[in-house]
Amino acid sequence: MITNYNKLIRDRIPEIIEAKGKRAVVRTLNEREYIEMLDKKLQEELDEYTSAEAVDQVEELADLVELVYAVLHSRGVSVEEFEKIRLKKKAERGGFEQKLYLIHVEET
Repeated sequence: MITNYNKLIRDRIPEIIEAKGKRAVVRTLNEREYIEMLDKKLQEELDEYTSAEAVDQVEELADLVELVYAVLHSRGVSVEEFEKIRLKKKAERGGFEQKLYLIHVEET
């Protein structure tokens, strides 16, 4: 039986599949395909996060962070550079600690 996946996978997945006595057929993506698949995988993992039980959401967040790091690397941005950008944006616009929910904006 063949099950088709056609998606980006973590590096050790083929060896995990083969350890179960199955055969994984893979190919290496070119850079354009890789970036496209990273974006699709981000959405897939975000969907998994939002549909997961609370106990499993931290696992899904770990997958999202791993993908964010992969996206950064593919674009030549270090985690340190990214953290500087994140902190600058937080200083300028704030974080999400106050749990604010914008209802509407009125013209004055």
